[in-house]
Amino acid sequence: MIRLLIADDQALLRGSFELLVNSTPDMVAVGQAGDGAEAVELTRREAPDVVLMDVRMPGMDGIEATRRICAEPTTAGTRVLMLTTFDLDEYVYAALRAGASGFLLKDCPPVDLLSAIRVVAAGDGLLAPGVTRRLIAEFVRRPSSGAPPTVDLRGVTDREREVLTLIARGLSNTEIAERLRLSLATVKTHVGRLLHKLHARDRAQLVIVAYETGLIRPAASG
Repeated sequence: MIRLLIADDQALLRGSFELLVNSTPDMVAVGQAGDGAEAVELTRREAPDVVLMDVRMPGMDGIEATRRICAEPTTAGTRVLMLTTFDLDEYVYAALRAGASGFLLKDCPPVDLLSAIRVVAAGDGLLAPGVTRRLIAEFVRRPSSGAPPTVDLRGVTDREREVLTLIARGLSNTEIAERLRLSLATVKTHVGRLLHKLHARDRAQLVIVAYETGLIRPAASG
């Protein structure tokens, strides 16, 4: 059973999400929050598997709430799936940097939302190719700070670098297996090793690492 917390400043929308979740056999809503501060507090208390987190909320917004949830040892095991009505580049970048495991628009079909919840709860990042392209665009616009990356790729094998490159381009494990002519099990093993070596929470964080270490150059992404 996947336990969810719903954080949104619109009560009607929270109620709609709760009805959808509670009508799904493998999910249950454990609480609702109307702002970021309440979301952080309820996450501490209820320890949900996934938080559906709105980006724009009064007071503490969803990105700051996500940053606190992912940084705090007692709540770091909770995954955050960001929901917004605004398909804007800066939100994608900021949400992923804060530790979010996925990013969806609120007007997505219910079946896609439920699927996303399952993906994130299983420990995978939800980064569709379109989101990845927006993330690349954000890196293109940002001037280089000149500071060294906080993570380096020493200790990552050549094959693992290949896998990381394809993850950063938005490919699924199945697509990576086909591209590199590997078994799906082998690809999953490489992904698991990358997560461990790079201290990444999920695939979303691996994408961030790939760009910040220079493994992928945005200008060459097409």
